[in-house]
Amino acid sequence: MPDIRKLINQIAIAEAQLSTTQFLAPCVKGGRVRTRVAGMVYTFRPKPSQFEGWGIFQPVDEKTATVVEEADLPQVAEYLQHFPQIRLRLAHQLRFQTWLAYPVNEVDMRQRLKVVKPLPVHLVTEGVAFEQIIARWNGQSCWFEEVDRRTDPAISETLQSAVKQFIPASLLQFKGMTPEIRTVYELATRRIEGFAQPQQDERRLRKALQIGGGSLNQFHDRGDYWTVDWTTADGVRHSSAIAKTDLTVVSSGICLSGRDGDFDLQSLVGVMEQRGS
Repeated sequence: MPDIRKLINQIAIAEAQLSTTQFLAPCVKGGRVRTRVAGMVYTFRPKPSQFEGWGIFQPVDEKTATVVEEADLPQVAEYLQHFPQIRLRLAHQLRFQTWLAYPVNEVDMRQRLKVVKPLPVHLVTEGVAFEQIIARWNGQSCWFEEVDRRTDPAISETLQSAVKQFIPASLLQFKGMTPEIRTVYELATRRIEGFAQPQQDERRLRKALQIGGGSLNQFHDRGDYWTVDWTTADGVRHSSAIAKTDLTVVSSGICLSGRDGDFDLQSLVGVMEQRGS
């Protein structure tokens, strides 16, 4: 049984130190900050209440701490170095400076945290969707440290382009592709309106045709390709077989001297219009 008098004395010492203690802590908007004083853990409401970032806090009482100033980068770096690094890839913003991210290496993540799952990362001050970052895990939360400059920037650019083209995760194929990248792509796209099948397929085809100046009538799934029924701007209807992976032409429906594969759906519109003029 613990010594009650010793515990009371410890609390008294901690409370006496509170008024003279300043501490560094991360804070999410609407959240709380925590520190340890004389062996006692205290949780405070920040003042101002909507502060978000790394701050130097001064306790006002046992429940409230005022932001004295924002912490500078060397102070933040010193704080973070006490916790293990993990490499993650950003999926999408959750709210304010908190993003959802997924591990770059599932095996490494399982060894470090004993679990593999998407994680919210707080205080992400830079970075865009699909960018690889370095974060720190303090046992409860994940805090952003920096963008991982050692990774290939072409990966995030390829994924961003794939989103714009409404390419489903199952059809993603490029150099450097990993199962983890496919998962983070799924996390990012599942919340985008119209990205679910088959609306996603229709939007891809419709967008490619519109860029070329044509319009979609209907399409049918044939496994690796679609049979696409579409119309050029002059009102002439066409039926073409289009590959799902990259929208290249499998069969244009007309004679292109064996060069069908040199075109995609977008460029095919122009070819058809030139033949009709």
